[in-house]
Amino acid sequence: MDFITILDVSLGILALYLLKLLISPTKSISRLPLPPGPKPLPLIGNLLDLPKEYDWLHWAKHKPLYGPMSSVSVFGKTMILIHSSTIAFDLFEKRSSFYSSRPTLVFGGQMCGWENSLPLLTYGSPRFRAYRKNLSQIIGTKSAISKFSLLEEEETRTFLKRVMDNPGGLLGHIRKLTGAVILKISHGYTVEAKGNDPLVDLADDAVEHFSLSTTPGVWLVDVMPFLRYIPDWLPGAGFKRTASRSFKKANELADKPYAFVKRQMASGIATPSYTSALLEKLEKVKIINNNADAATIAEEEFIIKWSATTLYGGGADTTVSAIYGFYLAMVLFPDIQARAQAEIDSVIGSSSGDGPDWIPGLKDRENLVYVNAVAKEVLRWNPIVPMGLPHVNTEDDVYNGYFIPKGSILMANIWQMTHDPSVYRDPFEFKPERYLGESPEPDSHLFTFGFGRRICPGKELADTSLFLAICQTLAVFTITKPISPRTGEPYTPECHYQTGVISHPKTYECRIMPRSEKLRKLIEDVDEEFVRVGESDANILKEL
Repeated sequence: MDFITILDVSLGILALYLLKLLISPTKSISRLPLPPGPKPLPLIGNLLDLPKEYDWLHWAKHKPLYGPMSSVSVFGKTMILIHSSTIAFDLFEKRSSFYSSRPTLVFGGQMCGWENSLPLLTYGSPRFRAYRKNLSQIIGTKSAISKFSLLEEEETRTFLKRVMDNPGGLLGHIRKLTGAVILKISHGYTVEAKGNDPLVDLADDAVEHFSLSTTPGVWLVDVMPFLRYIPDWLPGAGFKRTASRSFKKANELADKPYAFVKRQMASGIATPSYTSALLEKLEKVKIINNNADAATIAEEEFIIKWSATTLYGGGADTTVSAIYGFYLAMVLFPDIQARAQAEIDSVIGSSSGDGPDWIPGLKDRENLVYVNAVAKEVLRWNPIVPMGLPHVNTEDDVYNGYFIPKGSILMANIWQMTHDPSVYRDPFEFKPERYLGESPEPDSHLFTFGFGRRICPGKELADTSLFLAICQTLAVFTITKPISPRTGEPYTPECHYQTGVISHPKTYECRIMPRSEKLRKLIEDVDEEFVRVGESDANILKEL
């Protein structure tokens, strides 16, 4: 079959798809208008108005044009853009019973293999309830995550030593820090102490695929699902090869660490973890009920495997972005760094005037008010997930005189909300003091971890990890502008963030040095302070 014939067939399928949309009966229960937006074209609607990248900046242009809520329509599918925190709370919090589902993402969910991850599960489904129940018991509250405090402090101190020994590898050190904490919690896995770790590398690669593949409106196959069936060799079918690679990564991330835990348990040497605890519980159920249905057992194992994957995918990459963004902010705003260090020195004590006498930890948090404010400002200044994750309403609704049809995709522009000058004064400036004083501005935590019944279940763990990395970094390091190899003078690195559901700062250079010889010695003493148990599990993983 030649190319012209394939093209004819593809156009014919498209015509049938459009005809179906036009003649499908609709039940009009409201004559109210949709929220305002750009004028749609016949048949395709606002297809040409969809962003190709940096969707939060693209949709932010809607607010001055159309107000706090706008809409677009593509092939009859309505997308509602929310530019106001008030509207986001009204819909996602107050009306959460029917604004908490997710859209079906053909590309990121079905084709790339992420449909079984918690962020994309249908609200209220049995798997959704099981995932949330299991995760909330492990990391859902401050008291639940308190049992991981020693682990977090140990890994953060080890992170400081890696940074001191090799400042140029900052981003890799941050990835290893977050990976070490979450993989120990989720699978009892110990990362490679030196060099790259295969599971951390796999997870980072897979989560990057997730971020790029699940952005609503970017992939044409999400609005024209029949495109997934076009031949792989047809021009323009490159997205299918991308999906194939992502599908493999997603399932490898779920299967490999799960197989690792089962192998360790069979050998009687498994480190206690989220996965091992649930598998032990399942084994007891099987013993008590000799006639346990095989399909039920298989479903329980599936839930354990994929909820553990969600624990890593939802916590590690986001925390990496936040910590890497913090270091960039300290380069760009040295006065903020100096003020935070002064607070640490005054709270901890600085007998010799060259930094604190010990490295602060979680026990000092309530006294480090300004450092806490720095952590909040990191999340506001450049939100980790700038457009959040899409919500879908399961009922027709009316809000402020506008009709929101059942099944609409609703996107809250978190970046817009955290940069609203009517809410945050000088929103593009990094100002931790905005959260202090008699009239503090809204806490960034209200927006940055999602809304309502789809709020991030790992937000407490992420918050603790971010604070520890920030307060200990500020206690021991001075972060300054890099030196140009051409001029020999300091220069200011550019502040650019990458596109995707999870937005990372683009790679930048900076100088990181211990604040004093006393602090250098404290950093080097980490191996004496924390006694490590067991070696890396990387070699075992490679055998699977």
